[in-house]
Amino acid sequence: MRRAATLMIAFVLMLIALGIVMLYSTSSARTIDPHFYLKRQLLWLFLSIIAGTAVAKFDYHYWQRLAIPLFVVTLILLVLVFVPGIGAKVKGSFRWLKLGPFRFQPSELAKLACIVGMATWMARFGRRAKEFRMGLFYPFCALSCMIGLVFLEPDFGTTFVTTMVGMAIMFVGGTKFTYLLATGVAGLSLFTVAIMQSTERLERILAFLWPDKYPDQAYHLAQSKIAFIMGGPFGVGLGNSMQKRFYLPEAHTDFILSIVAEELGFVATLLVILLFVGIFFCGMTISSRATEPFGRLLGFGVTMMLSLQAAINVGVVTGCLPTKGLPLPFLSYGGSSLMMSIVMCSILLSIAQHTEEDDGKTTRSIKDRAHRL
Repeated sequence: MRRAATLMIAFVLMLIALGIVMLYSTSSARTIDPHFYLKRQLLWLFLSIIAGTAVAKFDYHYWQRLAIPLFVVTLILLVLVFVPGIGAKVKGSFRWLKLGPFRFQPSELAKLACIVGMATWMARFGRRAKEFRMGLFYPFCALSCMIGLVFLEPDFGTTFVTTMVGMAIMFVGGTKFTYLLATGVAGLSLFTVAIMQSTERLERILAFLWPDKYPDQAYHLAQSKIAFIMGGPFGVGLGNSMQKRFYLPEAHTDFILSIVAEELGFVATLLVILLFVGIFFCGMTISSRATEPFGRLLGFGVTMMLSLQAAINVGVVTGCLPTKGLPLPFLSYGGSSLMMSIVMCSILLSIAQHTEEDDGKTTRSIKDRAHRL
């Protein structure tokens, strides 16, 4: 357990360090304040380390008591993004709250709130999870309230990944697969209808399927592929990317892996993927060794959220999936994403620490009994 936790910390630190280096590189493409992104990300990193340290020392069992308050607070914050003067509209989406000079995305907090809420419910009513009402209806209604508000922002990417992780926790918690399958088919149908009603997102799907017919909509993806091709095995050198300067917009956010591939090459890109694979296995190891259902479900949910989001981002920038607005954890610019990713890893550390303590107490108890005998 301790080895898995130590390795996970090392993997996360390597990804964060690479993210800071790449933000320094992409910031150089700005004509005004070349270090704008870097300075803000470093400030968010400082705050995230403080929050992560506190969460790691926090007994993860208390998250069960905080499930409902966290859920309610997150719902309120998701509603506030639509309030003029409080929420910030950027590129047609209401995803941010204004906090002085900062902006915070409540949808990032919604990911954690859904994980904690689902893990709490399934751990408490796991014996009745086979029932339709307790295993699917009630937990999915609560999940729908959260993802419904995220969907209205609109943020289809976060809606999709949060729903997938929530249903995965339900499945592991004991909900019948047939219930989840029927719900998933119905939800995917509604999701498809919603995409068809959104011209921008429909064009993204069509551009993914037929890039030659929709060159304008496929522009980001085409430039991302060019970055991978230009990078080759070892890259063109740190800071020498042409895509970030003239061709690939917003290279510091969702498409930062493309710049990694161009400047540092396929080897560095493969290393990033392997680091996320390592985090996945470390998280699953910690989760599987937790001593009670809540710890196992909470660890599983956190691990799946980080891993699935990373997998989708890699799929998007390599052209395997349609374009979605999901950042790459630990690397992409964005304070809200960085903080919540670090907090989620800190929860895994808390699970590992308290599992070891519980195992130690159990071992001492057995030795004491044996000694008395």
